[in-house]
Amino acid sequence: MKYKAVISDLDGTLLNCQHRISDYTKEIINKVIEKGIKFFIATGRHHMDATYIGKQLGLDTTFITSNGARVHNEKREEIFSHDLDENIVREILAMDFDPEIHVNIYQGDRWLTEKENEWVNQFKNESGFFYELVNFKKLEDYKATKLFLICENYDKLERIREIIDERFYGKLNIAFSLPECLEIMPKGISKGMALKKVLKQYNIKPKEVIAFGDGLNDFEMLKTVGKGLIMGNAHYKLKEALPENEVIGTNDDDGVAKYLKEVFLT
Repeated sequence: MKYKAVISDLDGTLLNCQHRISDYTKEIINKVIEKGIKFFIATGRHHMDATYIGKQLGLDTTFITSNGARVHNEKREEIFSHDLDENIVREILAMDFDPEIHVNIYQGDRWLTEKENEWVNQFKNESGFFYELVNFKKLEDYKATKLFLICENYDKLERIREIIDERFYGKLNIAFSLPECLEIMPKGISKGMALKKVLKQYNIKPKEVIAFGDGLNDFEMLKTVGKGLIMGNAHYKLKEALPENEVIGTNDDDGVAKYLKEVFLT
């Protein structure tokens, strides 16, 4: 199979544990792009954050962000968007959460939360995109690209996932991007869904794409493409959900870059 495109998740996949892209990975990606291969990003991050990371790689391409709820083209023009139902957002924000769970929303070009989160602070980078502390009860509206809950206790997030899924059954797509981060998107919205829309614009078939991911929010994307690679550091539930998919090296070992070198540069 001659692959025409590569799509990669960021955190836990293309980025190392310091949430940075190694020089080696940058070098390999640039060489792959020079061979005429399209390189796309698909992430749970906000498009403002992802765009900054893309600039570090020199990418002039389409970005799938907020787990598929937003897609921007190479000119950074929004070409697809889908928000959560405002009533659902309002109800979730009104729920009684464990104090260890930090509730966050992306609203337009803003990231909103009610309290400081030390775990999240490690993600802060030079992009300048970071959360604002607000009072959810005083929001002017409840439009949201996505909701995400952060807690270092996975079991607590799993319990709240079950509660939200039961309360809004069939109305949401809920998935872990990391063991510490539970993502809530509208029903039908995923990286895989958004990728199908993007590939049509480039006249590329899903079977002609290689994808890399590490979280359960990458499930649909990895199933959609011709070759879906799972990172060695991936969530064990993703490996169980896709038992036939190849598991490669970890994000700290430049797993993506090393695989791309084998496929495109040797």
